[in-house]
Amino acid sequence: MQVVILCGGLGTRLREETEFRPKPMVNIGSRPILWHIMKIYAHYGHHDFILGLGYKGEMIKNYFCHYELMSNDVTIELGKPEQVCIHHSYDEAGWRITLANTGEKTLKGARLKKIERYLTDDTFMLTYGDGVGNIDIPALIAFHRRHGKLATITGINPPSRFGQLKVSGGQVTAFSEKPVEGEGVINGGFFVFNRKIFDYLTDDDNCDLEVGPLEKIAAEGQLMVYKHKGFWACMDTQRDMEYLNKLWAENHAGWKVW
Repeated sequence: MQVVILCGGLGTRLREETEFRPKPMVNIGSRPILWHIMKIYAHYGHHDFILGLGYKGEMIKNYFCHYELMSNDVTIELGKPEQVCIHHSYDEAGWRITLANTGEKTLKGARLKKIERYLTDDTFMLTYGDGVGNIDIPALIAFHRRHGKLATITGINPPSRFGQLKVSGGQVTAFSEKPVEGEGVINGGFFVFNRKIFDYLTDDDNCDLEVGPLEKIAAEGQLMVYKHKGFWACMDTQRDMEYLNKLWAENHAGWKVW
């Protein structure tokens, strides 16, 4: 199944990094978070990626166009530039990546509409370029096929950002510092869509995905939620980036399913 990854936003809340690079190119360890997201899908056999580029999209193009040279050992004979021997030593062989320019300030719905021509099947997956998790992709797809609706969204119980108090009569009866699960379910990305989603989108740069199209699809009873109880995190701020890098360095990366 093809996988669309939205890679074009400005990432203003991570300005320390995104002033110089698009958010999907901000590293976790020595690799961009985009690579980590793609590895999640590839682990389950999904290697056909379409990247909707925008802000500083040329950096993403450059990364993949030079991936062979930068990811492998290389033998070069000076004076003979045509004689470059690449010693393959990575696991990403077979990835097919379409790098599609969708506009620097385009909203997400229009980004998706502009890559419609690259999608060949009736069903495809989509996610954001800043979120990782140990999502059970086969179970997600099976859930989507069972319910038969237009769209599936992965719902996350987010970790609370604050200490949680249980109070009775003005007295704190229990205290939990940043409990693992906050209240409610939030949009965790990792969507599955039927091709009919394009009937709700336009290529106008102001066409959003969540505001408007998904609201309408939900109102029509065509949006289902796949509840994910495992690890999930997004890189929204400098603090998020430091947290994900700490998990990776300590070998506690909950999204590393490969």
